[in-house]
Amino acid sequence: QVQLVESGGGLVQAGGSLRLSCAASGSIFRINLMGWYRQAPGNQRELVARITSGRTTNYADSVKGRFTISRDNTKNTVYLQMNRLKPEDSAVYYCNADIVLNGWPRENNYWGQGTQVTVAS
Repeated sequence: QVQLVESGGGLVQAGGSLRLSCAASGSIFRINLMGWYRQAPGNQRELVARITSGRTTNYADSVKGRFTISRDNTKNTVYLQMNRLKPEDSAVYYCNADIVLNGWPRENNYWGQGTQVTVAS
């Protein structure tokens, strides 16, 4: 049906940068809201950033000024540029999207499998 595949995670030193990508594939008619969430061990999954189809964005307070979300609608892909990373940014990052499938009247919500980001102090 639909797959969201993340890439770009890894190990980085504090102060460094990473860029996450999430590509959606399948029988897609339209992608509405796209976003990134993260979950650290023992914590609940939390919103990091999201972007509408019109490219309106919002961010968690903890990442404002350091992270930038963007999307390429021609590639059904959302990106998360993460700068000035801190150890507390370490988590599994998940892509999320509201997608309308071909032939379906309403959107459904989908998750990626997650990608690990580890920031060493």
